[in-house]
Parts: sequence; structure tokens; C-alpha cells
Amino acid sequence: MSRSEHSRRRLEAQARQLLERTFTNLDSLHRNVLTALLSRTGAGWRLLVKAVLPSDDDRSADAFLIGRTGVLALLIADKGPDDETAHQVLRHAKERFAGIPGPQGRSLAESAIHLVVIGPGAGKPRQDGVYWSLTEASLDRIFRRDALHLDRRLVALIADQAERRLRAYRPLAVEQPDRAPDSAGLLDAAELIEDQLGAAQRRPFDSWLTFLHPQQNAIVKRDYSGPARISGPAGTGKTVVALHRLRHLARLSTGPLLFTTYVHSLPPVIKTAFDRLAPELEERAEFTNLHAWVRRFLAGREVRVNVDRTQIENAFSFAWIAFRERLEPIEPHPDYWRTELDRVIKGRGITTFDGYLAIVRRGRILPLNANQKELVWGLYEHYQRRLADNGAHDHNDLIELGRAELLRRPLETPYAAVVVDEVQDIPLTGLRLLRELAGDGPNKLLLVGDGQQQVYPGGWRLSDAGIPIQGRGEILKVNYRNRAEVLGFAQRFDATNRVDDLDGADGVALRAAESASAGGTTDTWRGTSRELPVALVDAVRGLPVRRDHSALIVFQHKDLVRCNEILRAAGIPTLALENYTGEADGKLKVGTVHRAKGLDFEAVLVLENTRENVTGPQAEEERRELRGRQHLVAATRARDFLWWGVLDDKESTE
Repeated sequence: MSRSEHSRRRLEAQARQLLERTFTNLDSLHRNVLTALLSRTGAGWRLLVKAVLPSDDDRSADAFLIGRTGVLALLIADKGPDDETAHQVLRHAKERFAGIPGPQGRSLAESAIHLVVIGPGAGKPRQDGVYWSLTEASLDRIFRRDALHLDRRLVALIADQAERRLRAYRPLAVEQPDRAPDSAGLLDAAELIEDQLGAAQRRPFDSWLTFLHPQQNAIVKRDYSGPARISGPAGTGKTVVALHRLRHLARLSTGPLLFTTYVHSLPPVIKTAFDRLAPELEERAEFTNLHAWVRRFLAGREVRVNVDRTQIENAFSFAWIAFRERLEPIEPHPDYWRTELDRVIKGRGITTFDGYLAIVRRGRILPLNANQKELVWGLYEHYQRRLADNGAHDHNDLIELGRAELLRRPLETPYAAVVVDEVQDIPLTGLRLLRELAGDGPNKLLLVGDGQQQVYPGGWRLSDAGIPIQGRGEILKVNYRNRAEVLGFAQRFDATNRVDDLDGADGVALRAAESASAGGTTDTWRGTSRELPVALVDAVRGLPVRRDHSALIVFQHKDLVRCNEILRAAGIPTLALENYTGEADGKLKVGTVHRAKGLDFEAVLVLENTRENVTGPQAEEERRELRGRQHLVAATRARDFLWWGVLDDKESTE
């Protein structure tokens, strides 16, 4: 028998003996479950059990378990409770734990309390999201490593106050058996987990799963009469609040839930985080990017769609050839005009030249007169004809097809709530589709974003999408993600906000954000392409945290290719950001700033290239604004450490 197995059995024996002395009439289910839970107190978990068991009071939990995975209210029963009883038990737990203080001026969030029903059945989760259903055999799911987020100090802080508040409960604990002198260097299972987490993971950043600032907590529970939005600078916890709110709304409703965004690499990471916060909602909450949702929706309705990247590129190339000589004198780079079609004309759903003439081109600084707009419209019509001739669609067409089908026949089972993250990058056509998808009812649609973090050109107002949110806008101002040194570095960037007039109110810039975390480290490098391989490899190997908690972010695809080659040659394992799900895998995450949206890492390396695509002088200000926002996004992905490299291959003037 291994030493860890021997230790576990001794703890279970202690637990059984303690329960026998404390309770005289426990049934086998209660005895087995409490024995398993009580044995965990030897590894730092805290257990509070009703003073009298079995109990006639079904309005409160049989026990409370407090540990590295959070606060759990436990009901041990042969069958699951009815809705009213489940809500009563959860309400009792919320009342007893409300206001327990945590780090950085935050307090325990009601939406962070797990209600767990443990019985002899199959343990299938309820679909209404009130409680998590487990069996004796599946109790280990409570203690799974990927759910650990509180350190021992925070566990003790919560448990000590809970003991004073829960007068009808008694704390029970067993002691870890003394280790024999010859067992030095050997760890039991609990200690292995503690050791493997490492000092870097025992920071308070993941404590958002349990603690929220009072303002954040109020937003989670607020009742909105229609669509609402949360804005604020990077790192202020907008997505955190949205996830807690999604769990809160799930407990008040029975329909499916949707979390969506424009970035396709973000939903898998957010789902991993949400599964830790609300494991009982695993089958009910859907996390997907906007285009993936529309594709699946149209496929289910048997609507033909042909989004082919090669055909899209060819269609624009032929259109550009036809209009190049007339448009180059206005702005020489074809990408500018590609964006005009994508984000201004099609992204706003404009279908007539008169509509294009009348539109205010928000976010586009280069002015166009009527004659110039007529040339652009010709480019657009040529592009559209080419797509049609090949039976092809682009991504804007996909959204419009989805919206048309949704208007023709709404969903048979509507979503109980829709959360839209990184809303500043979604085109107006996408916002109109989401409005139809969620509807205007109370608490149905929540928009989350920050105009300073817009990484695509253009701009808009929510009123342009027909989404009224006056009086239902929330602004967060305290930065909990970035340590002070990292935040100070990011605040240097001039990131103009082109969309955050979401309800007509003034937004809050990152420069005005308050830092909640002291410390942090930043480092800079500047050099040539010849010097880059050594500098980059040294920076990666010198990271102060594990590589799988770190990312390399670039701004141009050519630099992504270059960096991947350097890292591959150095034998450094990497994972593309588009394939990242939030799981630890030992690999450095690598990608463009567009793929890094909404993510954060303990350490981030950023490579800026001074040689960018050349644009005309009239579009330079617009390009500079966009790059400023992209730089801000890249810098604020870092929690503790930021390395900023500048690749400068300018020819010598000597």
C-alpha cells in the first residue's frame, strides 16, 4: 500500500470515529458522504455540519464545505429537492455568507456559492441551474485540480467568519497523520496538488470566482428592464461580472443561456472559467463566437451558405484591379478599401448608394466626397457581382442571412439570457442580429465592452443598431488584473475611443483606472531582425512564471511566422492562441493581438514592428489610432510581467 493511500485510510478512519461520537442516528448515505468530506479536512478543507442530524429542517443545508474550490452548501438526500426547497436552501446560504470580506476590498459574492445535492442516483445535473447534482461516487469532482482558486489564507478567512455566523452548525475536522521520519520528500495527494499549483497560482487573481467588489456584486444582481451594458477600461472585471450575472440569471430562469463574442478564440477559454464557477450549468450554457453560432443556426434551417476564403480574396482582388487607378490617388493601400467595404458598407448593412452617401462613417478619419464615394460604391458592386457569380458569401453575408432567417422564423426555444463580450468589435449587422436573438425583455441582453480595446477599424453607436440602453449602463473603474507597474506601462498608450458612447455617457479611459494590485515588472528591448532570435529566446527562457501561464503577442502576421520559426528552432513548445482553451499544457501561447482579445496571462511578451504596411498620409491618423488601441490591448493582457520588444530595421542614416 502506498504511503498516500495509507494516509487516506487513516483519515477516513478518524472521520468515521468522529461521526460516530457526534451523531447516533446517521443513515448510510449521510455517514458515507460526511466521512468522505470530513477526511478532506486533514488537507486544509473546512467542514461545518448541522448540530442535529438527521434534521427535520429542509430549508437549510446539511453541511457547508469551504476550501480551495470555494463555498459549497451541501444537501444529502435520497432524491433532489423541489424548486422551492432548493431556492430556500440557497437563499439561507447566501444570507449567512453575504458580506464576508476578501482581498482588495471585495466581498464574497452570492453568485459564487455552490448548492450541491449529493444522493445515490445517477447524479445528472438539473437543467434549471439551481444546484449541482453529485453521487457518493462522483464526490471527487468537488476537489478537481482545475477548480482550485483560493489559497489557504482565504479559505481560513471565510471559514472562521462562517463559524461565527452559523450557530446551528458545528465545525468538524480530523488531523493529518504525522509523517514518519523516513518519509521526508514524500507527499500525499493533497500536498502534491498544493506543490504543483506553485507560488504563481496561489495569487489572488483567480479569487474572482468567489469574491467581487460591492459595485460588481450589485451589477450581478440588478434587475434591468431591457438591454444593458457594462463598460470600463481593461482589467476592471467586466467579463467576470458578466459570468457571475449569467449564473445569477440561470437561477431565476429555465431557458438556455448564450455567451458570444466576435473573437473565435475567446469562447473556449471563457467556457473553461465558467465551468469552474458554475459546474451545474455545463449542459445549459453555450459559449461560441458569433459567426459559428450563425453557421450552426443556418445549417439547422437548411439555408445554403458558402463562405470560402479563397473566393472572397479573389472577388476583392478582381474588384481592386478594376478600380485601383482611380482609388490609389485617394489612399494607395488596398486594405483600407477592403475595410471600407467590410466594416462601413456591409458591416452596417448598407445596400444602396444613397444610403452610403448619407451615412456618417464613424471611426473613419479619411473624408470622402460624393464623387469619391461613388468610386467606392463601384468597387463594392464589382465585389458583390464576383461573389454572386461564384455562389459565394463573405462573413457579413453570413450574418445578414442569419438575421433574415431569424426574422422569418424566431427560435422555438428562446434564450433566457444573451451575453455579448468584446462588443466594440462586432459590426452593426451583428448587433442587430443579436438584438433579434435576445429581444428587448428584462435582463435578456447584456453587452460588455470597452471602446479603447477596439482592434478593428470603424465605430458605431448602439442607437444605430436599435438597442436602447439609456439608464441601464454600468461603468467599472478599478483594475484588478494588472499589477501597478504593468498598468502604468499600458497607460502610456494613446488609445482613442471611437465606440464607447454606448448610451451617450462619457466612458472611462484606462489612464483614469485605479490599480488594486501593487508590484509587477516590465522590461523593454529594441533591436534588429538579426538580434531578435537571441533576445526573444532569452526573454522566454527568463520568464518569471511557467510558460503555459504566458503568451507572446504580435501585431502582424509576418511577425507571427517569424517568431514561430525562432521558437521552434530553439525547441520551445508553443500553442496558437486560436487553439487555446484555458487549460495548462506547458506551452507558450502565441498569436496576434486579434486572437488575444479578452484573454489574460501572468506574463506577456509583445513584439512591435516599426515597419508596418505603408498607407497614404490622409489615412495615417486613423492607422495610428487603431495601433494605439491594439498596443493597449496587448499590454493589458499581462498580469504580473510584461516584456515589450520593438523590432526596428530602419536603414542607417550614416
